[in-house]
Amino acid sequence: MQGKRVLVTGGAGFIGSNLANHLAAENEVIALDDLYLGTPENLDDAVEFVRGSVLDDDLPSEVDVLFHLAALSSYKMHEENPRLGARVNVEGFVNAVDQVRQDGCDTVVYASTSSIYGSRTEPSPEDMEVEARTGYEASKLARERYAEYFHHHYGMRLAGMRFFSVYQGYAGNEEHKGEYANTVAQFTDEIANGERPELFGDGTQTRDFTHVDDVVRGLELAADHRLDGVYNLGTGESYDFNTMVDMINEELGTDVEPVYVENPFDVYVHDTMADPTKMKEATGWEPEISFEEGVRRVCEPYL
Repeated sequence: MQGKRVLVTGGAGFIGSNLANHLAAENEVIALDDLYLGTPENLDDAVEFVRGSVLDDDLPSEVDVLFHLAALSSYKMHEENPRLGARVNVEGFVNAVDQVRQDGCDTVVYASTSSIYGSRTEPSPEDMEVEARTGYEASKLARERYAEYFHHHYGMRLAGMRFFSVYQGYAGNEEHKGEYANTVAQFTDEIANGERPELFGDGTQTRDFTHVDDVVRGLELAADHRLDGVYNLGTGESYDFNTMVDMINEELGTDVEPVYVENPFDVYVHDTMADPTKMKEATGWEPEISFEEGVRRVCEPYL
């Protein structure tokens, strides 16, 4: 993408700031964030930061492309205030898309979630049957339905990206997330500091860990190709938490054993794995960073 004026909502957050910084090399980028969880310290000087909410009536909407990443972005975060979650995740999406539409933008790439697939050890394709088991999942499915409306009613192109366990590490732009950071980042920081990470159950739960650099490439490609519909952004491979801890220990040269605790969540996705075929066929996108390489990158600043 070159020479475009771009709005990234949630632009001071983890994924949003990585995307904004990447695009700012060859585009005019505005990062909007209410700092509920994000921090402007994540942003390069080339990015214009605007403090505001996706619920505001006066968004910087004269843009060529909207990347809508703003959200209460986890089950726990959403359940702490379900009404606010619905307002931000659903009303905020409609508000942002409609404002940029009125100013002539017809290309939107937005965050959905892989949580709607539930627990699966087999690859999850976009056309499989899904359901909402949590308010968070319901809000992301609502985005996908509203995206269909904007496409059919106004001819816009809206690509919903179903993320799979995105990580980078605390030396990147993830540290500000704290307890909401990916387990790779949290466990690495704990192990590097001699603390025993807590694993739910027996540690056999699996995740399709996807490095944020690959996700950023996918988001840009989705805009470049003006995709419409929903697409998985995941590697198609999964690792269990026990293996992840072993990999971190090996990379750090440590021998810190995890602590196994009872899962405190009523609703918990035990296993995830993407089927990235649709995204690859549409754009040529493939993950470039293996999990082994990703763990090495997360651990490197501690060595």
